[in-house]
Amino acid sequence: MPGSFQGLPKDFFIFFKELSQNNDKAWFEANKDRYKAAVVGPLQDLILAMQPRLAKISKHIKADPRPVGGSLFRIYRDTRFSKDKRPYKENAGVHFRHERGKDAHVPGYYVHLAPGEVFYGGGIWMPDPEALGKLRGAIADKPSAWKKVIEDKSLAAAFEGIEGESLARPPKGFEADHPYIEDIKRKSFFAMKKGSETLTRSAGFLDELEETFRAASPLMRFLCNALDAPF
Repeated sequence: MPGSFQGLPKDFFIFFKELSQNNDKAWFEANKDRYKAAVVGPLQDLILAMQPRLAKISKHIKADPRPVGGSLFRIYRDTRFSKDKRPYKENAGVHFRHERGKDAHVPGYYVHLAPGEVFYGGGIWMPDPEALGKLRGAIADKPSAWKKVIEDKSLAAAFEGIEGESLARPPKGFEADHPYIEDIKRKSFFAMKKGSETLTRSAGFLDELEETFRAASPLMRFLCNALDAPF
């Protein structure tokens, strides 16, 4: 039954371990059917199973099971401007993005799955300059609303705070002594929780994701409001 997620198969993480040792086209093409069976299929089931759960949190965050153009990130790396020419990503990524967004640079919930590196949560990664300006302006102009986000009990219990790469100095137009200048300096805003491979192998992983995404909702709501998007 589609969407009947019972956990990731054992071969999921084994596949990525072997890919990291054989990151070339010949090996991947020889293991492409295995990739579809051990990675793509199970993640499509997870995405389908998350649809009704996400709808309870926000009707504007979409779970799209399509292997291309949906919530599942493609395994192919963009090597055009990188010195690292490995053709394939050595992890799987799922991004439940806002209905108004077409790429990863919009508010959404994210799941990262790699051998020894499992994490998930919500936020926005490297928004474009216009969106970033709106987010910084919202923090600067509504410090009390931002304070409610970072001091939210559920968010604080689930995460170690708001993260994201930052500028070395305050961005132009913002006061250096603003109480939240360290957050204003950020170029991304997200809250992520570390998980375990063991949990991903059971249907209980769905409950963990739903609970974690719900805990990140104060941040998601603030981001969406700042960008004039419904949450």
